[in-house]
Amino acid sequence: MYLIKDLPENERPRERLLAQGASSLSTYELIAIVLQSGSKEFSALEVAKAIIRDTNDLSDLKDLTIPELTRIRGIGPAKAIGLMAAIELGKRVYSSQSERMQIRSPKDVFLLLGPELMDLKQEVLTVLFLDLKTQLIAKKIVFIGSLNQSLVHPREVFRFAVKYSAYQLILVHNHPSGDPEPSLQDIEVTKRFIDVGEMMQIHVVDHVIIGKHRYVSVMDYLRTQKKASHG
Repeated sequence: MYLIKDLPENERPRERLLAQGASSLSTYELIAIVLQSGSKEFSALEVAKAIIRDTNDLSDLKDLTIPELTRIRGIGPAKAIGLMAAIELGKRVYSSQSERMQIRSPKDVFLLLGPELMDLKQEVLTVLFLDLKTQLIAKKIVFIGSLNQSLVHPREVFRFAVKYSAYQLILVHNHPSGDPEPSLQDIEVTKRFIDVGEMMQIHVVDHVIIGKHRYVSVMDYLRTQKKASHG
């Protein structure tokens, strides 16, 4: 039996994951990391390879029971439980991604965040990060306090957009006064984010302001203002 610690450091699964990311690892290396250690007879990598050999297809792993897993060489109850937990977590992550909420309109934004924001006593800027199909990837509070162009820096928002691989985003903040009418500052902040988004090739879909049981889309507001000025 060889031990993982006997391998060169750049060939060890954990070190490779840290240096190159999880996608660079083979399936059996990922399983070895979940197992954490091998048995008296086999290293974690050997046990991981045995798991793959003893299943007809990788997808069969999700249906294996604890007794079935423990029949694989090197797998005891503790390792079987760890594998089951990892598989179940993966299933839940996949399920969560496949059932993402789709944000089609400012009303959808209000239904999602209105109950959370409308009664707050201070302004909170939340960002919704969306994929190409406007499905919600993540929501993130990025600023608490008065929405001021000099204080709210796009850098933080777009850093998260890149992290989440977002195609587009929606800015959302509340007015503690209860009146969602956009202020000049709100409009300036929106335009600044739109400009940065164009440079980053991440579309700023809207800026929704939430008041007491009401909301305003800054994009709709700007379009209405533009029509009025041309009318």
